[in-house]
Amino acid sequence: MAHLSLHYNCSPEQLDIEQVEGYLHHLKKLHSTPSDSFFKHTVYGLRYVYRMLGMNDRRISLPQIERQKKLPVVMSAAEVRLMLKTPKYLKHKMILAVLYDCGLRCFELRKVELRDVDFDRKMLHVREGKGRKDRYVPLSEHLIRGLKTYIKVDVPEIWLFNGQPDEAGEVTAYSQRGIQWVVKQTKKEAGLEKPITTHTFRHSYATHLLENGLDLVSIKELLGHSCIETTMLYLHVAKSGRQKPFSPLDKLYPPKRD
Repeated sequence: MAHLSLHYNCSPEQLDIEQVEGYLHHLKKLHSTPSDSFFKHTVYGLRYVYRMLGMNDRRISLPQIERQKKLPVVMSAAEVRLMLKTPKYLKHKMILAVLYDCGLRCFELRKVELRDVDFDRKMLHVREGKGRKDRYVPLSEHLIRGLKTYIKVDVPEIWLFNGQPDEAGEVTAYSQRGIQWVVKQTKKEAGLEKPITTHTFRHSYATHLLENGLDLVSIKELLGHSCIETTMLYLHVAKSGRQKPFSPLDKLYPPKRD
């Protein structure tokens, strides 16, 4: 916004739509694509200013920014198994296992408290996920056994995964940076080239559920999505349906029978 004001040496609300379009065209020429970050933030900033000033006609005259339609990175079952067995420390194994088994976002994992883990009902209570919505997700028998051992050995307080004590010596939740480090370090030690992040475990969780026959509406509820359209993204990456995708080259050269 400051660049626009300096460009014309006046405030944005004093500009007519042709001047704004001229400046945006100038940005397009400076940057490689209309979806460039600087271009997008200029448009978003103008929309906000015009909305605050009640200049709705100016706001709707601004160009629409299309979201990039990138498909998520998904691990195979073998890659998930490798990631889960690679860490040396049980705590790190459990962090990765909960990310995958429950399909949690990173901030949701950090907020899990001991009271949220229901071993009897085999459920995890996810409190105030995205949109401040609660939900329940099932816990596998494998994860329950691992968590019981981890809790007995590590003896966490309040949170399922405690971080370093604060300056006052109080217990804190495991940090976001710490969880990201566990994922990054495990990926490195496992020798995987795929760009794996904390969110890759969530994408893999949803995709594997879909591939194993769970319906899309149930997956939507487990992920805590507000609309089904977001969940439908996984239809593009899951190997499911009436016929699984195949390579036409394999049809040209079918395997020889002995």
